Amino acid sequence: MDATKVDSHPSPDAFPMRIAITVRFRDLDAMGHVNNSVYLTYFEEARVAYYRALTGKELDPATFDFVIAEIACTYRSPARLGETLEVGIRTGEVRSRSFVFEYVITERESGRLVATGRSVQVAYDYAAGRAKPLSDEIVARMEAFEGRPLRKPNAFTA
Repeated sequence: MDATKVDSHPSPDAFPMRIAITVRFRDLDAMGHVNNSVYLTYFEEARVAYYRALTGKELDPATFDFVIAEIACTYRSPARLGETLEVGIRTGEVRSRSFVFEYVITERESGRLVATGRSVQVAYDYAAGRAKPLSDEIVARMEAFEGRPLRKPNAFTA
């Protein structure tokens, strides 16, 4: 592995939504660093903040019509008790029925890269039990929030 690539990551400024999370004792594993599964919770907190900023509303599980189809995390350095982490989230790609969120986690004081991630959210019709097309309204809101076009021309893949 090229050592120069380990520390390279997108600037947190490239992520329109950033939240701060202080590592709590409950986040740690027996090794004294943040447990790998906790990073997915950090991503979830960023998604909820993104949704709030996008819609101006609190997330209501009864009406929320997206499911996570895929999620991945790449661990770059351990996070420890008391550190303040900055979790950045942005929309990476919009498809006809789904969209990709990209994440970066850095230690706030040093800027050290802690983790990167990606998740695929699918618009879902619970009554029909299947994926549905993304609404033009949500895509327009995401593009306005991100300040850039997100749909690729002829984006027919789910």
